[in-house]
Amino acid sequence: MTNWANLASLSRIALIPLIVLCYQSDFAGAEIVAASLFIIGSITDWLDGYLARRLNLGSPFGAFLDPVADKLFVTAILILLLATYSDLLLPALLIVAREITISALREWMATKGLRDLVAVAWVGKLKTTLQMIAITLLLGTSPSAMPLLFHLGLGLIWVAAALGVWSMLSYLMAAKSEMFSSDKSMRGE
Repeated sequence: MTNWANLASLSRIALIPLIVLCYQSDFAGAEIVAASLFIIGSITDWLDGYLARRLNLGSPFGAFLDPVADKLFVTAILILLLATYSDLLLPALLIVAREITISALREWMATKGLRDLVAVAWVGKLKTTLQMIAITLLLGTSPSAMPLLFHLGLGLIWVAAALGVWSMLSYLMAAKSEMFSSDKSMRGE
């Protein structure tokens, strides 16, 4: 159960309360510390997969834990930022809705033995990269102290949300034939 790859995923979850505490603290540089912790967590998102592949540490628990850690990490920090910046409501909703939809789609396709049809694509990786950069900027800056970086973060979160919707639609189109098949046994008819 516990190996280096799983520890990297678990560390991402453990960082959530630390980021929240730092971000809500009033010590000098608290936002920068919160953003730095978010960067560390973002690196573990890459690191857990790398370790699992490189050291052959893949496991059923790891396959479950990694996407859960990813979604908890991003969703919790988006909620934290929403408490300060209401302008983030729509992109945050789009990002979270996309994650829920894709998770459900992948789970359903896996039950049909067709998970490869909705495997991670380049647009999903680009969305994740831009999302992590955007959240880091939004955590570490403010509209008054660093307006250019803050607005760059705000713009990037919108781009990430748009890419997320695009990738979600791509995944749904890939699964369309299965979703609308005439298999009545799946509907209980």
